[in-house]
Amino acid sequence: MGFATSQQLARYYELYQNIDVTFTKEVIKATGLMTQQVYIKALGGQWPCVINSASLSGAKIIAGVKSGIYEKIQQGTTQVSLRFSFMDQDKSEPMSFFVGAKVLGVNQYAGSSELVIISIAYTQRAPDDLIEILGMLLEANVNSAKRREERITLNPDSMRKIGILQKETVIFIQGIPRRCILRDLSFSGAKVILVGIAPFLIDKEIVLRIDFDEPRVAVGVKGKIVRTEDVEGRKDLVALALMYHETEVPMAYKMHINNFLSLQKKTQLAESAKPAEKAKSAESAKPAEGSKPTEGTKPTEGSKPAATAKPADSGASSTGAK
Repeated sequence: MGFATSQQLARYYELYQNIDVTFTKEVIKATGLMTQQVYIKALGGQWPCVINSASLSGAKIIAGVKSGIYEKIQQGTTQVSLRFSFMDQDKSEPMSFFVGAKVLGVNQYAGSSELVIISIAYTQRAPDDLIEILGMLLEANVNSAKRREERITLNPDSMRKIGILQKETVIFIQGIPRRCILRDLSFSGAKVILVGIAPFLIDKEIVLRIDFDEPRVAVGVKGKIVRTEDVEGRKDLVALALMYHETEVPMAYKMHINNFLSLQKKTQLAESAKPAEKAKSAESAKPAEGSKPTEGTKPTEGSKPAATAKPADSGASSTGAK
């Protein structure tokens, strides 16, 4: 982590400050939340808890009625700290931090007499690491709808930036594994090439396996074959256009695609800004309007050259002398 600029963090905070992220198994895996290292702290003690959901302004946690934190709250304690812990791919140690908060309320969790859900609001701005993690996840969800049709052609450069290990992968067609080659990807679908006969493949249900790096994870994306195309010069091969089932696209997949598209957008903005910067630099280098460049020892316009003194006659005396 730590790749977001201060401008990005400010944008994430402004856009997503009050949007809750529910920590399902999929979200836990995508964010790298280390559930065994999450605690709530109060009055010098700390107790394990489960994060049910979190935003950039507060969280809801699940705790047992027999836990010490519930007892403290019952006694009137409202000031607490929530400890987050995430896996950090760049370091051997997890990324952990406390966020100061106050208790807003306590309710039974899902009708259980053994568990309660505690709502808290942060008393300080969320740490940059939390803003980055939740901001990236929420942005990926938004862009998966806004930019769903943007295609990414897979080549060595795009594969490296997305984090795809190899083009060769496996597609399960009606549950049967078939080897294939990835050609392009988007939020909403993909195109693959394999050995097959087009009429027998159209409209079939599929699961496409994709191996990502950083973090290393294999995802299976469910979808359907919506179109087939011929592969030029190869009668034994067919290109399949896949459309994913929108509600079943893994969060990890969305985040990798979003990271690439965001990086691509930054690069395009930087490239488009270069001509303007060059033009501005050239403009500032021009002399002021109406001025003339200085040419060595030429006199300024309108002035007369100073008279040149004649050398004194070597035989003459000073003035008044005879």
